[in-house]
This record gives sequence, structure tokens and C-alpha cells, in this order.
Amino acid sequence: MTSGPLIELRDAEVVRDGRTILHVDNLAFREGEHVAVLGPNGAGKSTLIGLLTRDIRPLVRDEPPVLMRGASLWDLFAARRIFGVVSDALQEEHRRRLTARDVVLSGFFGSIGLYRPGEVTPEMEARAGELLDHLGIADLADRTMDTLSTGEARRALIGRALVHDPALLVLDEPTHGLDPAGAYHFLRLLRRIAETTALVIVTHHVSDIVPEVDRVVMLKDGRVFRDGPKREMLTGAALSTLYGVPAETEERDGWYRLW
Repeated sequence: MTSGPLIELRDAEVVRDGRTILHVDNLAFREGEHVAVLGPNGAGKSTLIGLLTRDIRPLVRDEPPVLMRGASLWDLFAARRIFGVVSDALQEEHRRRLTARDVVLSGFFGSIGLYRPGEVTPEMEARAGELLDHLGIADLADRTMDTLSTGEARRALIGRALVHDPALLVLDEPTHGLDPAGAYHFLRLLRRIAETTALVIVTHHVSDIVPEVDRVVMLKDGRVFRDGPKREMLTGAALSTLYGVPAETEERDGWYRLW
């Protein structure tokens, strides 16, 4: 793992209806690093993801508030090779009659589905096939997204995000909508992905934080509340303050549970 920042936020502020909903003084995600962004509902987690994807713009500053590998401006296709995102919002956009294979292939074009299938090359087809197999949904390739379970559809979206072999995969509430068995298998899939791709897991559930994560960023009231090594962050005292309720944690084989 290198120490250089992959993405950096500096004095990044988002205002809605005259109210600051997120203000990040300084936050960096480094190359090869696995990070969890943890916080209650309304803490600013989704807004933070929007800053990274540029779906949300911060207030203009003299110095650019969002940098990617040191650059304030970047080509959209170059950005897709740096990071991919899987979120509930993206999953909602794909609740239509698109096959899992076409969803993965659409990652090459940044589209919802394939508008010009003739542009798909044999190399793209081969890459999509590799990912469908790696994600355990090769047998579902010709099924449409509206016939897949939540977990199966989310795997197809991960394939879409990974077509360019990005340096970073951002997952927003990865186990949302999954039953215990689905969450179990999905989190173990993330552990396999972590072997080759850096992860940022954005969640309000401590149980979503896979053992490979070594750093936790806590968001509260639109600010970075704490940021540090996982073992120091996932304590009863820190989580009690973060969520505003009495809390204790239990650790087992790198997994944490909140009581």
C-alpha cells in the first residue's frame, strides 16, 4: 500500500437551503487503503459520496476542495478507472428489464443499459464474462434485473463498477435490503474483492465493516467526528457518542458487533 492520497477533500462544504449539510476540513483516501465511513442517518454520508462522484458540488474556494490524485479537474472516463460506486440510488436506476450481462457491460460506457450494443467489443464481452463468474452470477447473466434478488442485482452492479479495474470501490450501505444469509455471503464477497481493490464502505452498521478495513472515519452532524485505526474507533465510548445511545462492542476474528 502506498501512502499517497487517491482522493482528497479540503475545506469542502455543501450547502442546501442556506444550511451547511456537510463540511469536511481535511479528509484523504489513500491508495490501496480499506476504509469504513460510519455514522447515523443524516450524518452526511450520502453527501460525501456525491462529492466523490461529482454529483454534488461544494462551495467554490480559492483552492479546489476535491482532488483526485492531486488534480482538481479530470476526465470522466479517467475517473471511472480510479473509482467505482455501488449505491441504492444506482440500484433503483437499474430496476428495469436489463440483463445482468448488459448491466456489467454498461460500465464501459457509464450508461444505464446499452444504447449502442454494436460498440461492445469481444474484449468487453470477455471482461464481463470474467466478472460475472468471479461474482458468482454467471448463471444469471441473461436474467433481467427485475427478476434478481437484491443481493444478486447488487453483484451485477459491482461488476459494472469493476469493468475498468478501478483502484477504489465505494459501497453505500452494502447490506441494505439483504436478509442475514444474503448479508453473510455479500460481505464475504467484499472480502475477496478487497484482495485486489481498495474499499470504502459507507454505512451506519458496524457489522458491515469487514476485517480487511483498517481505518474508520466517523461522520456526525455533517462533520468528521473521528478518524483513525479501526481498533481505536470501534469502542463502546466512541460509538456511544457517535450514535447518542449506550453502546458496547464485541470483536471476533476481525468482525465487530454493536450491543
